[in-house]
Amino acid sequence: MTRVLRFVTALSVFLLIPVSSRAQSAGAISGFGGVSIDASGSHAPDIGGNLTFELAPGVALIAEAGRTGNVLPSLADTVFSATNTGIRASALYAEGGVRFQLAPRSHVSPYAEATAGIARLDVTSARLGTLGGALTSAAIAMLGRTGPVAGAGGGILLGAGPVIFDLGYRYQQFFPPEPLETVLGLGQPLRSHQVRVGLGVRF
Repeated sequence: MTRVLRFVTALSVFLLIPVSSRAQSAGAISGFGGVSIDASGSHAPDIGGNLTFELAPGVALIAEAGRTGNVLPSLADTVFSATNTGIRASALYAEGGVRFQLAPRSHVSPYAEATAGIARLDVTSARLGTLGGALTSAAIAMLGRTGPVAGAGGGILLGAGPVIFDLGYRYQQFFPPEPLETVLGLGQPLRSHQVRVGLGVRF
Protein backbone atom coordinates (compact mmCIF):
# COMPACT_ATOMS: atom_id res chain seq x y z
CA MET A 1 0.00 0.00 0.00
CA THR A 2 2.87 2.35 0.85
CA ARG A 3 4.49 1.73 -2.52
CA VAL A 4 1.22 2.48 -4.29
CA LEU A 5 0.84 5.77 -2.39
CA ARG A 6 4.41 6.74 -3.24
CA PHE A 7 3.86 5.92 -6.90
CA VAL A 8 0.60 7.92 -7.04
CA THR A 9 2.28 10.87 -5.27
CA ALA A 10 5.25 10.82 -7.63
CA LEU A 11 3.00 10.55 -10.68
CA SER A 12 0.85 13.43 -9.44
CA VAL A 13 3.89 15.66 -8.94
CA PHE A 14 5.21 14.73 -12.40
CA LEU A 15 1.90 15.55 -14.05
CA LEU A 16 1.47 18.81 -12.16
CA ILE A 17 4.90 20.25 -13.12
CA PRO A 18 3.99 21.31 -16.68
CA VAL A 19 0.62 22.62 -15.49
CA SER A 20 2.37 24.76 -12.90
CA SER A 21 4.84 26.03 -15.49
CA ARG A 22 2.05 27.01 -17.84
CA ALA A 23 0.23 28.78 -15.03
CA GLN A 24 3.32 30.81 -14.20
CA SER A 25 4.02 31.77 -17.82
CA ALA A 26 2.18 34.76 -19.22
CA GLY A 27 1.86 36.40 -22.59
CA ALA A 28 0.27 39.58 -23.89
CA ILE A 29 -0.66 41.07 -27.23
CA SER A 30 -0.86 44.85 -27.69
CA GLY A 31 -1.42 47.53 -30.26
CA PHE A 32 0.11 51.00 -30.01
CA GLY A 33 0.26 54.44 -31.53
CA GLY A 34 2.93 57.08 -31.12
CA VAL A 35 4.41 60.35 -32.30
CA SER A 36 7.96 61.48 -32.95
CA ILE A 37 9.08 64.09 -30.43
CA ASP A 38 11.90 65.52 -32.56
CA ALA A 39 10.07 66.15 -35.86
CA SER A 40 9.72 69.73 -37.05
CA GLY A 41 7.15 69.04 -39.76
CA SER A 42 3.85 67.18 -39.94
CA HIS A 43 4.41 63.44 -40.15
CA ALA A 44 2.33 60.29 -40.11
CA PRO A 45 1.97 58.73 -36.66
CA ASP A 46 3.83 55.62 -35.56
CA ILE A 47 1.64 52.52 -35.36
CA GLY A 48 2.21 48.84 -34.68
CA GLY A 49 1.73 45.91 -32.40
CA ASN A 50 3.75 43.56 -30.24
CA LEU A 51 3.60 40.17 -28.62
CA THR A 52 5.33 39.28 -25.35
CA PHE A 53 5.94 35.93 -23.70
CA GLU A 54 7.23 35.69 -20.14
CA LEU A 55 10.31 33.50 -19.71
CA ALA A 56 10.64 34.13 -15.98
CA PRO A 57 9.17 36.64 -13.55
CA GLY A 58 10.27 40.03 -14.80
CA VAL A 59 11.88 38.77 -18.04
CA ALA A 60 9.95 38.45 -21.30
CA LEU A 61 10.64 37.93 -24.97
CA ILE A 62 9.09 40.54 -27.25
CA ALA A 63 8.28 40.51 -30.96
CA GLU A 64 7.13 43.73 -32.61
CA ALA A 65 6.20 45.00 -36.05
CA GLY A 66 5.05 48.41 -37.15
CA ARG A 67 5.56 51.61 -39.06
CA THR A 68 7.69 54.50 -37.88
CA GLY A 69 6.28 57.66 -39.45
CA ASN A 70 9.48 59.74 -39.33
CA VAL A 71 13.07 58.47 -39.34
CA LEU A 72 14.82 61.72 -40.29
CA PRO A 73 17.21 63.22 -37.73
CA SER A 74 16.24 66.67 -36.45
CA LEU A 75 18.77 68.54 -38.67
CA ALA A 76 17.62 66.89 -41.91
CA ASP A 77 13.99 67.24 -40.90
CA THR A 78 14.48 70.96 -40.30
CA VAL A 79 16.40 71.50 -43.58
CA PHE A 80 13.85 69.63 -45.70
CA SER A 81 10.99 71.52 -44.06
CA ALA A 82 12.71 74.91 -44.42
CA THR A 83 13.54 74.34 -48.10
CA ASN A 84 9.98 73.17 -48.76
CA THR A 85 11.12 70.03 -50.58
CA GLY A 86 8.46 67.93 -48.92
CA ILE A 87 10.86 65.00 -48.40
CA ARG A 88 9.59 62.47 -45.87
CA ALA A 89 11.13 59.18 -44.77
CA SER A 90 9.29 56.47 -42.90
CA ALA A 91 10.05 52.80 -42.21
CA LEU A 92 8.31 49.45 -41.95
CA TYR A 93 10.10 47.24 -39.42
CA ALA A 94 10.06 43.93 -37.56
CA GLU A 95 12.04 43.43 -34.36
CA GLY A 96 12.63 40.93 -31.60
CA GLY A 97 14.18 41.42 -28.18
CA VAL A 98 13.84 41.22 -24.44
CA ARG A 99 11.84 43.21 -21.86
CA PHE A 100 12.65 43.55 -18.15
CA GLN A 101 9.86 44.44 -15.70
CA LEU A 102 10.56 45.77 -12.23
CA ALA A 103 7.30 44.55 -10.67
CA PRO A 104 5.74 41.97 -13.03
CA ARG A 105 3.01 40.90 -10.59
CA SER A 106 1.99 44.45 -9.66
CA HIS A 107 -0.73 46.62 -11.19
CA VAL A 108 1.97 49.23 -11.92
CA SER A 109 5.26 47.97 -13.35
CA PRO A 110 8.12 50.04 -14.79
CA TYR A 111 9.99 48.28 -17.59
CA ALA A 112 12.94 48.59 -19.96
CA GLU A 113 13.55 46.76 -23.24
CA ALA A 114 16.04 46.32 -26.07
CA THR A 115 15.26 45.10 -29.59
CA ALA A 116 16.86 44.52 -32.98
CA GLY A 117 15.55 43.59 -36.39
CA ILE A 118 15.19 44.69 -39.99
CA ALA A 119 13.55 47.73 -41.60
CA ARG A 120 12.57 48.94 -45.07
CA LEU A 121 12.64 52.69 -45.73
CA ASP A 122 10.02 54.52 -47.72
CA VAL A 123 10.95 57.99 -49.06
CA THR A 124 8.29 60.32 -50.47
CA SER A 125 7.81 63.96 -51.42
CA ALA A 126 4.54 65.76 -51.99
CA ARG A 127 6.37 68.50 -53.94
CA LEU A 128 7.95 66.42 -56.71
CA GLY A 129 4.78 65.32 -58.50
CA THR A 130 4.05 61.90 -59.97
CA LEU A 131 7.11 61.75 -62.25
CA GLY A 132 9.44 63.11 -59.59
CA GLY A 133 8.08 60.63 -57.07
CA ALA A 134 8.63 57.73 -59.48
CA LEU A 135 12.21 58.85 -60.20
CA THR A 136 12.89 59.25 -56.48
CA SER A 137 11.61 55.74 -55.75
CA ALA A 138 13.75 54.31 -58.55
CA ALA A 139 16.86 56.09 -57.25
CA ILE A 140 16.21 54.93 -53.67
CA ALA A 141 15.72 51.37 -54.89
CA MET A 142 19.11 51.48 -56.63
CA LEU A 143 20.80 52.70 -53.44
CA GLY A 144 19.08 50.02 -51.35
CA ARG A 145 16.41 50.73 -48.77
CA THR A 146 16.57 47.72 -46.43
CA GLY A 147 18.86 47.39 -43.43
CA PRO A 148 19.10 46.58 -39.73
CA VAL A 149 17.34 48.52 -36.99
CA ALA A 150 18.05 48.61 -33.25
CA GLY A 151 15.82 49.95 -30.53
CA ALA A 152 15.67 50.61 -26.80
CA GLY A 153 13.18 52.18 -24.46
CA GLY A 154 11.13 51.97 -21.33
CA GLY A 155 7.88 52.96 -19.73
CA ILE A 156 5.18 51.90 -17.33
CA LEU A 157 2.69 49.06 -17.68
CA LEU A 158 -0.65 49.53 -15.92
CA GLY A 159 -2.71 46.39 -15.47
CA ALA A 160 -6.28 45.68 -14.37
CA GLY A 161 -7.25 42.05 -14.86
CA PRO A 162 -6.42 40.92 -18.40
CA VAL A 163 -6.22 44.48 -19.76
CA ILE A 164 -2.87 46.31 -19.87
CA PHE A 165 -2.11 49.95 -20.64
CA ASP A 166 1.37 50.92 -21.84
CA LEU A 167 2.84 54.41 -21.66
CA GLY A 168 6.43 54.62 -22.83
CA TYR A 169 9.33 55.99 -24.85
CA ARG A 170 11.25 54.29 -27.67
CA TYR A 171 14.45 55.11 -29.50
CA GLN A 172 15.13 53.48 -32.86
CA GLN A 173 18.23 53.78 -35.03
CA PHE A 174 18.15 52.61 -38.62
CA PHE A 175 21.15 51.34 -40.59
CA PRO A 176 20.31 51.54 -44.32
CA PRO A 177 23.01 51.37 -47.00
CA GLU A 178 25.52 54.19 -46.46
CA PRO A 179 24.68 56.27 -49.59
CA LEU A 180 21.02 56.47 -48.59
CA GLU A 181 21.87 57.34 -45.01
CA THR A 182 24.20 60.12 -46.20
CA VAL A 183 21.61 61.62 -48.55
CA LEU A 184 18.70 61.51 -46.12
CA GLY A 185 20.52 62.06 -42.83
CA LEU A 186 22.86 64.84 -44.00
CA GLY A 187 25.67 63.20 -42.06
CA GLN A 188 23.56 62.07 -39.10
CA PRO A 189 22.07 58.61 -38.42
CA LEU A 190 18.45 57.95 -39.31
CA ARG A 191 16.56 57.60 -36.05
CA SER A 192 13.34 58.12 -34.16
CA HIS A 193 12.52 59.39 -30.67
CA GLN A 194 8.99 58.25 -29.99
CA VAL A 195 6.38 58.65 -27.27
CA ARG A 196 3.80 55.91 -27.51
CA VAL A 197 0.59 54.70 -25.91
CA GLY A 198 -0.51 51.08 -26.14
CA LEU A 199 -3.46 48.91 -25.14
CA GLY A 200 -3.42 45.14 -24.89
CA VAL A 201 -4.66 41.96 -23.23
CA ARG A 202 -2.91 39.18 -21.34
CA PHE A 203 -3.42 35.53 -22.22
